[in-house]
Amino acid sequence: MWLNKDIVSIGDFSKEEILEVLERSENMVSYAKTGHPEKPLRDKIVATLFFEPSTRTRLSFESAAMRMGAGILGFGALESTSVVKGETLIDTVRIVESYSDVIVIRHPMEGAARLASEFAQVPVINAGDGAGQHPTQTLLDLFTIKRELGKLDNICVGIMGDLKYGRTVHSLSKALSLFKIDLHLISPETLKMPKHILKDISTKIKVQEHEDLEEIVQDLDVLYVTRIQKERFPDPEEYKKVAGSYYLKTSHLQKAKKSLIIMHPLPRVDEIPVEIDNYPQARYFKQAAYGVPVRMAILDLILRGE
Repeated sequence: MWLNKDIVSIGDFSKEEILEVLERSENMVSYAKTGHPEKPLRDKIVATLFFEPSTRTRLSFESAAMRMGAGILGFGALESTSVVKGETLIDTVRIVESYSDVIVIRHPMEGAARLASEFAQVPVINAGDGAGQHPTQTLLDLFTIKRELGKLDNICVGIMGDLKYGRTVHSLSKALSLFKIDLHLISPETLKMPKHILKDISTKIKVQEHEDLEEIVQDLDVLYVTRIQKERFPDPEEYKKVAGSYYLKTSHLQKAKKSLIIMHPLPRVDEIPVEIDNYPQARYFKQAAYGVPVRMAILDLILRGE
């Protein structure tokens, strides 16, 4: 089932498959710092093709691969590749597949990972495609919630910020709809969750939309904050209207549950002040660290099928 499986959209996963990844990730936590003693992927090569900037996703994939014993090749600066000469995505993928056993790709064009998977003879992992999907981020987000709260069912989750262009929240909301969740979406009117996603998840779980965190903060078990993504806005004037308008305040936490966990896919700009880093509810740096064991589990599953 897992061997050579593409990971393009979280919508391709069943609830059972998600839970299997999370269980395997739990087994990898103890190896995330020291490396897997058996180096089960020592005969594999992982290619990381990042057509967009990345820190956490790229480095955690590379760290995960090395912890499992795999080799790494790839690029993170297009200036050093044949893309600047006009090489197409399909041609790049066809070349790189001959050098590697799996391709991890980030691309600014929505649907790029799906396109790559249709032509590649090796499995393709979507590391973010424009405003589309980011499935491995979603898996580590779910892992964070489960590990920090001890469960994924019967909780109240708030997602705040750029819900229109944010690929992380598109994937996360779809995954959360597989569980018993009350979901609250907090954003300005112009950055609301796309209608097709809202329609899909609303048939499975209770969803409420808000323009003010104050309305709901006291009920939340999880607050997932995202930045207003300037690079996704087609109109700079649209960005200026909402920039800096949605951010977490210490006053919000005075009303929140002590058991609340605050998450963020990072990078942040000004939506979470640095003073909140020291609050016990802050989990975003731990969340980022969980990217290594989760991606170790993913690579192990699709390259060994075990």
